Amino acid sequence: MTKNSKNLVSRIPKRLALWGGLAAAAMGLSSLSAFARDHALMINVSPSLPYWAIWLERGVMPTRGEIIVFDPPPSALLDAHFGEEPKPFAKKVLGVAGDHISEKARTYFINGKPVAKAKVQSRNGEKLALGPTGTIPRGCYYVGTDHVDGFDSRYGAIGWICRPRVLGVGRAIL
Repeated sequence: MTKNSKNLVSRIPKRLALWGGLAAAAMGLSSLSAFARDHALMINVSPSLPYWAIWLERGVMPTRGEIIVFDPPPSALLDAHFGEEPKPFAKKVLGVAGDHISEKARTYFINGKPVAKAKVQSRNGEKLALGPTGTIPRGCYYVGTDHVDGFDSRYGAIGWICRPRVLGVGRAIL
């Protein structure tokens, strides 16, 4: 074997290792990209939920008791408190399609069980309209929180959150 052929033979494993490493890196980046498209880390700055870090699984529809992450509906009240482009909201799913929502003396009930009391006005003194009552339609949710100042389905500016507004399910991590 000549000196040149020995050098060529010794370079082949190195090149294969290099190409294999590049292929593995490309596959890893592709997987990471797909993961990032379907997941996000969200920081909760609102006191309405006791978690400050939420892991979002995009495109997953929530069930009762899970954290729902959604784009809030546009309203003047939201603009006044959160700006014209508010960040996504995270709340608990308290009611699902088919549940009956009722209200008496600003207390909200789901299937007869009290879940929230609606305030008359916001912290800034704006009148707070009551949210919807009746049977929750298919693809919609009654969302809420235990926090007295929670801005959720008990108010007309939020109402029921329906499928087009749902970003996914949140998992509390901290």
